[in-house]
Parts: sequence; C-alpha cells; structure tokens
Amino acid sequence: MSRFLGEIRQLGYVVHDIEAAMDYWSKTLGVGPWYYNPKVPIVNYRYKGEAHQPHNSVALANSGFVQVELIQTRNDVPSMYRDFLQAGRTGLQHIAYWTADYDADLARLTRQGFKPVMSGEVGERGRFIYFDTEYHPGTVIELSEVAGPKGKMFDLIRESSVGWDGSNPVRPFPDLGKL
Repeated sequence: MSRFLGEIRQLGYVVHDIEAAMDYWSKTLGVGPWYYNPKVPIVNYRYKGEAHQPHNSVALANSGFVQVELIQTRNDVPSMYRDFLQAGRTGLQHIAYWTADYDADLARLTRQGFKPVMSGEVGERGRFIYFDTEYHPGTVIELSEVAGPKGKMFDLIRESSVGWDGSNPVRPFPDLGKL
C-alpha cells in the first residue's frame, strides 16, 4: 500500500484505438464489462495552467479491486495523454488514488512537493488532478475525487465486474446526473 494515499485504485492506459483495446481486454484478458463514454464531459479542464476543451473517449472496467481505464484522445488539445503519445508511447500512463477528501489530500500532496500539471472535473464532486511524477513511463499519479456521482459510478462498475460472464461487454456510461 502506498504511504501517500492508500491503495492504487486505477491503472490508466492511453491507447490509439479504444474499441480494439476494449475487445482485447474483454476477450483475451477476461476483464469487463466496459463502461464506455465516447466524449467524457470534462469541465474546468486545465493543462499547465491554461484552459482547454478536451475530447477524450474513456472506457472503465474492474479486475477485482483495481479499475482499468482506457483513454483515447480525439482532438489535439494539450494534455499529459497527448504528451505520452507524442513521446512514442502507448499503454500504462498513470495510476490513480481515490479520495473522498480531495481538498485535504491535494493540500498535503502539494505541501510534499507534488506539482500539478493537468486537472478538471467529471460530474459534481468529481475533480481530478495529475501530478508531474513520470520518472519512467506509467508513473504519473492522479488524485481522483470520488465523493459524488463519479464515486457511485465507480462502485457500479466494480459491482458489475463480479461474476461477469462475458456477455454485453461494452455498456454506456451511466448518467452522472441520475446517480
């Protein structure tokens, strides 16, 4: 367990073809079902202090306690995902820790010297922030707030993976406004 924020809760993979990645993970690795959003509703997005409008497709599934996130960028907005791809990489780009006390954990990490690079919000009380921690590929740290509907969605995704029989491998994201 990390001495910083508890257990790693998510592994984030940047891919060129999210549909092919979901197919591989479900058919070959047996991970699913996938909850897919072709355009994640990110608000208040900032990269290196500047506001942008990203268009990212995301798919989420669990393998046991750990959530797997597949990310495909659909526009050329500056992001850590784009940087990762432009460096010639695909695959594991970040690990995420989840928190219900985002403000306190963010303050603690910044006091410890962690430097924010990318941030935004997905749903009410669904803030996220990525830090400049990539000392080798796949080590970017994300702090993800799960106090609101996004946390309920993550619970639903984990619960649906328990005993999943391979049927209906790709499902739409639930409406965060109704969770």
